[in-house]
Amino acid sequence: MNHSENGSRTRAALRERQRRMAFRAFHQQYRRAYVHYAALQLGCPEVADRVVNLVFVSLFRGWNRLMEEANPAASAWAHLKEAVDEVLIREDRPSALPETAAFGKVRRAVIEDARDEFAAMESTVGLYPAIARLPARQFDTVVLHYVLRYSTAKTARIMGIDEATVRSHRQHAKERLAQEMGIEPGPDRDEN
Repeated sequence: MNHSENGSRTRAALRERQRRMAFRAFHQQYRRAYVHYAALQLGCPEVADRVVNLVFVSLFRGWNRLMEEANPAASAWAHLKEAVDEVLIREDRPSALPETAAFGKVRRAVIEDARDEFAAMESTVGLYPAIARLPARQFDTVVLHYVLRYSTAKTARIMGIDEATVRSHRQHAKERLAQEMGIEPGPDRDEN
């Protein structure tokens, strides 16, 4: 082996080590949120854990391509959502979110945040089904922020969007829920 071949192998080993370290950091930053989100959707922490593990295996295999994308976090989030949706479609069932015990957190948070505006929800249509009918981005923002109690900044990082977009999705979700319930929406306080 000549000096050039040895240098190439060293550089390749260094690149592989950097790739693994970057993936490990990404995994540590997002895995917990992904599992929580998947468990709320699937209704079973064990199934959620398996789905998220498969998502991260897939992300690792395509890590170099993922890192070339304009917004890797948004692409990874989309991959997770597709994997969760595939399970729900395969099992021919809706999201378990309205039935999960953790969903009570969103009821408390939203009602505490806008008590007057949303007090009628539970007596009219119900908050759980109303939130489950939100468009995907609004739904994700409400789940991550109110159910899982992530800050605006962390919600933005997880979804791969900016904080202003999170606030906008949250406000639009409140407006949509209020419209559906026939009540006036309250202002969106920046809840970090």
